[in-house]
Amino acid sequence: MASPAAGFTVRRRKPELVPPAGPTPHELKRLSDIDDQDGIRSFVPIIQYYPSSGGGGGKGDRDPVEVIRDALARALVFYYPLAGRLREAAGRKLVVECTGEGVIFVEADADVRLEQLGNALHPPIPYLSEVLHNVPGSDGILHCPLLLMQVTRLRCGGFIVATRLNHTMADGAGLGQFMLAVSELARGAAAPSVLPVWARELLEARNPPRITCFHREYEHTRPPDSEGEAVAVPPEDMEHRSFFFGRKGIATLRRLMPPNLRDSSTFEILTACLWRCRTAAINPGADKEVRLMFIVNARSKRYTSLGLPPGYYGNAIAYAVAITTAGELCARPVGYALELLRKVKAEVSNEYIRSVADLMVLRGRPHYVTAGAYLVSDATRTGLENVDYGWGKPLYGGPAYGRVASFHLAVRNREGEDGIAVPHYLPRSTMNRFAMELEKLIKEEPRGRRSSL
Repeated sequence: MASPAAGFTVRRRKPELVPPAGPTPHELKRLSDIDDQDGIRSFVPIIQYYPSSGGGGGKGDRDPVEVIRDALARALVFYYPLAGRLREAAGRKLVVECTGEGVIFVEADADVRLEQLGNALHPPIPYLSEVLHNVPGSDGILHCPLLLMQVTRLRCGGFIVATRLNHTMADGAGLGQFMLAVSELARGAAAPSVLPVWARELLEARNPPRITCFHREYEHTRPPDSEGEAVAVPPEDMEHRSFFFGRKGIATLRRLMPPNLRDSSTFEILTACLWRCRTAAINPGADKEVRLMFIVNARSKRYTSLGLPPGYYGNAIAYAVAITTAGELCARPVGYALELLRKVKAEVSNEYIRSVADLMVLRGRPHYVTAGAYLVSDATRTGLENVDYGWGKPLYGGPAYGRVASFHLAVRNREGEDGIAVPHYLPRSTMNRFAMELEKLIKEEPRGRRSSL
């Protein structure tokens, strides 16, 4: 198949099913109640770019398609649930039938060199559909392959690995763990260095389930008719753009914060500033409620009482949500947004996460609130940036899409500077105002900024 839509031609061979390389159990495995919520019944696309001069790793002239396909089959012996299919039981409970049918693999060639792709190695990626083909009939949540991988050879000898995973099976860290396993086997290991652990019962609802915390992320506090306030914008009027923050830009934003908050993480500081600038650009009205929602990783040391073992690859996340009005957020110093963020992050406790699992069972697995919300996730340490199939680490390895959520991505810009890129998806006129608000914030001296707010 050939497609010139991206400005270059991609020729794909017929998709194939890659089953586990050895026998695996045929059984039913329940997902956790953190896995099993409407907001996670979706797909996670990731992309990795490898130049031909990535170090070789002893592969010589071996074909990356052959190497990765073989390693994928062997990794599925360890991660055999990924080769199965999702079913839905009573109460909309998701279970995996471990059938061993396999995952979809697409072999492709593109008549383009890696350097010709320029700076478009992270979202927005205009040619994503060419290097991650949506095989017809493959994108259902139930009864469909759980993972799709396309390996595209480039004219320069480099290659692109693009993967799409059913999100209910793993979060970003879990997907990173699986891809690292594939890469270790590709380099000749007999088994992954970190063996996968299912253990989804650790994040299932208690018996009896009981909601013990206030979960604003699932509470629709606006009147029902206000949920439809947003006016539909034609796709051609929408813009997908990434904003890059190097060391100097991040240091400038840090200096805008009150002294007692300057030890905040880069993710916290960037997120607070972007929320404020984005809200000012959208200008929803001073009395309108606005939300910041960001993902908290339950694998950190703070959540040890949950008992998640090393190798757990399911969704181990919770949504923290800060709520204020647009007028309050934009009228006060940017440190106000950071204070709100840190406060709600501190409230996400072990009990909070168990309460989320119970809420899913008691309230029918609701979707998180999207109205007036800015959803952000830190994708700078998923492990995808370290995946080496034998040709060295990728030039970029991480999310391939940044529309539903704004990911923080570890990238290197065209000048060779390392930093963080954050994609946004907004109406074109709003995007221009957002860029102006951000530029104004970065250019302000801390003293001037404090005195003007």
